[in-house]
Amino acid sequence: MKFRDIIGHDELKARLRAQINAGRVSHAQLFTGQVGYGTLPLALAYVQYLFCPNRTEEDSCGVCPSCQQIEALAHPDLHMVFPVNKREKRSGEAITSDMFIDKWRALWREKGGIFSADEWYAELDLGKTMKGLISAKESEEIIRKLQFKSYSSEYKAMVIWLPEAMNQEAANKILKILEEPWDKTLFILVSEHPEQLLATITSRTQEVSVGRIDIPTLEGIARSEGKGEGEARNMARLAGGSILELRELMQGATEETRAQSFELFVRLMRLSYNDKHLELFEWADDIAALTREGQRQFFLHAVRLLRESYMLSAGLGAISYLWGEEEAFCKKFAPFIGNHNIEPLVAEIELAMMQIQQNGAPRIVFTHFALAVSKHIIRR
Repeated sequence: MKFRDIIGHDELKARLRAQINAGRVSHAQLFTGQVGYGTLPLALAYVQYLFCPNRTEEDSCGVCPSCQQIEALAHPDLHMVFPVNKREKRSGEAITSDMFIDKWRALWREKGGIFSADEWYAELDLGKTMKGLISAKESEEIIRKLQFKSYSSEYKAMVIWLPEAMNQEAANKILKILEEPWDKTLFILVSEHPEQLLATITSRTQEVSVGRIDIPTLEGIARSEGKGEGEARNMARLAGGSILELRELMQGATEETRAQSFELFVRLMRLSYNDKHLELFEWADDIAALTREGQRQFFLHAVRLLRESYMLSAGLGAISYLWGEEEAFCKKFAPFIGNHNIEPLVAEIELAMMQIQQNGAPRIVFTHFALAVSKHIIRR
């Protein structure tokens, strides 16, 4: 994947190119950002640029054997690791990324390199609750592969997608090689939640923070797909910097989810305001019964609605973005959101999201979350 194929991030792409051209290639890099921001494709474009023998100051050539092999995720000096699992695993069976590389390549081609962990787990047919992981056996394979000399390029590259899926044993096994890798060996970790990584991992890496895709770029994509000017602008704003969210909006796949999330948000806030703690337990049971993706969508919408309510409360309605029943509710709700509680509320959402992602028991997580939120929604 060439840099020019990456959506947005022009300044960051220029900085990455300049580092390579100046010979400043850190041996261990941590690309951080939501998958919808294009973090993984950006990391692969970086590797392709580094490997390309015909690169210019602007991009890789895209036509040499090295570029074509990387675009197909089939370069002999590029190794991919990602969370894997399977439902009918035999006792003691070691599950590694290489067993699923064909599925990974197929999803990469289908989605243009931008897809969520849940989309990947759906390809693996893991069901609603089972998650992928990166095992200690995988870490042993990483070390084994990197012991060999590079086949056709100057560098060897190990790209690890979602390293937060490593258990502690797996993470500890690669600490030594992260700190003292073999010559011309490049580690790229692509993480959505770097706060879940061991501090000993993050301290050995150079962070590359990948931010949101800007609204004008997303608006341009929506318009190129036939959306009208006003509709495209609305979708770009709602997408929150994520091409994944924009893709779902354009497909109309999020309307039901959005309505469901809004109803749950309104119920939670009204029950909290009225101190109806017993009903909060019922609310927690309802959201615990949703799929993991449904729960994730609720959190994302809750953060957005809190943000918009805070902006209304602060007198910034001109740059708030609400309409219909969301606007009607948030205008009434805004007086109860301010400097005194916006940060604690968002922190509670982030904590609950992390606990769910770490396979916490949903009923326990959401019960605690609902009661914690209720303490911050008080009559003023």
